[in-house]
Amino acid sequence: MADDQRLYELARLAQQKAAKTLRRRANAQARKRAHQAATCLPGGGRLTDDAEACPMESAPEQGTRSPTQQAGDRAEDRARQLLQASGLIIIVQNLRSKTGEIDLVAIDRDTLVFIEVRHRRGSHQYGGAAASVNRNKQARLVRTAQFFLPRLSRRYFLGTTPACRFDVITDQADGLSWIKNAFEE
Repeated sequence: MADDQRLYELARLAQQKAAKTLRRRANAQARKRAHQAATCLPGGGRLTDDAEACPMESAPEQGTRSPTQQAGDRAEDRARQLLQASGLIIIVQNLRSKTGEIDLVAIDRDTLVFIEVRHRRGSHQYGGAAASVNRNKQARLVRTAQFFLPRLSRRYFLGTTPACRFDVITDQADGLSWIKNAFEE
């Protein structure tokens, strides 16, 4: 009988230890998720100041991207360089949600700027790169911006909603063209 009691006590202690370990792991994961929610943007947006703290969708390797996608990536890089040279602070690149994607988000003094980058190397058939940002694309950009605006406002503007602007940067055979305030909300 004493042996049974001792075995029962050992089993109970082992269960308590296992339960305690599970609680610690769950609490650590909850703290990590809370930190990520406070510091990261949903949808895999890359924050330039603490990108390593944010979980991102892993970008496909360059070899797996089509030539068109690679050209678009290069256009976004050139656009980012143009914006930074003009004094804008890039805060997020490739901000994605189920409503759409915004290529770049920047701060221009006290204005939050959502930037769409369009690349066209062919002829100006169908109106060129700027014309490809039609009403449907504009509506998607506005919806996506509205989705992220509260979090961006809290993070970069102390909770106050800043003035917003939608810019389009086109990359065509004749070079980059920056259209500020390309369309209204």
